[in-house]
Amino acid sequence: MATILALGAYLKNAACLRRADASVQWSALHGDLGTPTACAALEASAEALLHSAGGRVDALAHDLHPDFHSTRVAGALAARLGVPAFGVQHHHAHVAVVAAERALAGPVIGLALDGVGLGRDGTAWGGELLRVQGAGCERLAHLWPLALPGGDRAAREPWRMAAAALHALGRGDEIAPRLGPAAGEAPARGVAQMLARGLHCPPTTSAGRWFDAAAGILGLGLRQAQEAEAAQALEQAATRWLQGHELPAYDALVPRDAGARIDLRPLFARLAELGAAQQAGEGAALFHAVLAEALARAAGDAAAAAGVGQVVLAGGCFFNRLLAQRLRTLLERRGLEVLLPQSVNCGDAGLALGQAWVAERRLAEAPAPIEEGAACV
Repeated sequence: MATILALGAYLKNAACLRRADASVQWSALHGDLGTPTACAALEASAEALLHSAGGRVDALAHDLHPDFHSTRVAGALAARLGVPAFGVQHHHAHVAVVAAERALAGPVIGLALDGVGLGRDGTAWGGELLRVQGAGCERLAHLWPLALPGGDRAAREPWRMAAAALHALGRGDEIAPRLGPAAGEAPARGVAQMLARGLHCPPTTSAGRWFDAAAGILGLGLRQAQEAEAAQALEQAATRWLQGHELPAYDALVPRDAGARIDLRPLFARLAELGAAQQAGEGAALFHAVLAEALARAAGDAAAAAGVGQVVLAGGCFFNRLLAQRLRTLLERRGLEVLLPQSVNCGDAGLALGQAWVAERRLAEAPAPIEEGAACV
């Protein structure tokens, strides 16, 4: 075992020191690293954790994103101490939080769903099915990618994600008439043109952005001032509707063969119909049901193929109780044990623990190579 100082990611940043005896010491929660105050607080916490380790650690761990302040701090400390700094893929780290808590030795299937994390291929991930074993991480499947019209701005304006989903359906001509009355005719036409031309529309597999797209097309949120505001509105609408209704048959909307990309477009075509009919509650409930069924099938099949009996649910989307409970039920029906983070929440605030666990495994497993093309780290 080794002593690792992990610096977390960008959102809800917190650092931790994982000692050789597997005990963990956490810093305070610094919040998002978008202010000088938060960045300075992280630097001070890193020095304090290093001091508590006697001024020496075996390695630093950080997110893959090169521009995060946490990445820069990790690199500077590693250079000063003469130890390695390991970049850990964001969703690998999410799954590894549970592996660290449970001291899992064997392989595990993980579903990591959140807003965004840099993938090994340089794109924005966030709806990932992974096979994790120690420092090794294989990306088995992911949600169908959506364009982000306007980049990060799309995460603040769910109507843009609704437009991206319409475009993915081959129905870009509906963007302006459907979304223009609420979002503005000129902005809607502009986004439609951006999507048609592929301008400033990077792809993402983010589950959070699919939640935004559903909320946008159902009229439950066009813009959001707070993170996950639209997703929360979607969950609340679904919960209210389910209290008095039974879901109609939806099996035809679930991807029959998930393959490498879990295709939510048939579901979204139905949501577009329900949104036009002002049946937002049914649409919200349907979204949760189909997403859970699709993920359960993909994870269950992956677990069977890998010969493992445990599935980890990690990432901020699992703050959504409706999704988490429904997915747990479906996986347990398959005889699988479902594991979620215990000592920390499922979002980015606990990510450093997973980073530390992966870094410790990389030290222990070196110099064994990780298969090219399959690595998440």
